[in-house]
Amino acid sequence: MAEARSGSPPIHRLLEGRRLYLCTPDRPDLDVFIGACIAGGVDVVQLRDKHLDAGPLTLRAALARRVCRDLGVPFIMNDRPDIALDVEADGVHVGQDDVTPALCRRILGNEAIVGLSTHAPHELDAAGAEPVDYVSVGPVSATPTKPGRPGTGTDYVRYAADRAVRPCFITGGVAPDRIPELVAAGAERFVVVRLLTEATDPTGAARSLRRVIDERLDNR
Repeated sequence: MAEARSGSPPIHRLLEGRRLYLCTPDRPDLDVFIGACIAGGVDVVQLRDKHLDAGPLTLRAALARRVCRDLGVPFIMNDRPDIALDVEADGVHVGQDDVTPALCRRILGNEAIVGLSTHAPHELDAAGAEPVDYVSVGPVSATPTKPGRPGTGTDYVRYAADRAVRPCFITGGVAPDRIPELVAAGAERFVVVRLLTEATDPTGAARSLRRVIDERLDNR
């Protein structure tokens, strides 16, 4: 895996060199699905489920954490630093209207990964003062996983590549045919949801996406 380019913002040791970040809801085959995606090249996993109550969600997070630990991939819990602490997740990811990054940091400590969603330049700029290890940038294209939120387009990717003081993971519409455009705009790290969660062959889908990402980044 490639290291961050010279002059890039510092990155958490557990995220160093990682390029393909799966964000998935719970599903009946969660452990098998996560393993299949990692086999195809996913190297960060987030569990994001807005429907389960705390008890069942904790059980599913613990399952995902075990798979990720066994396969050497960081596991991130969406929105719930309390559950992240309970299952010994590697970190938590929060949105603009969720628990604050500062509270996440107090709960999980300095060694945990804390990520923050950003959707516009002013949010990205403000994130520079937050105790976060990375930001997500997007969605570049509108997506059903963020209903009602318009796509930011690649101009925001360019802004983030030029201005961010935290490493950026690009979200929204990530697919093999979009990677050249996104890399040209400055993207180096990518979050994928539907391309894998809706795939009949998640290993093959992840492998195809990872191949294009690596080719484009390694041959810049």
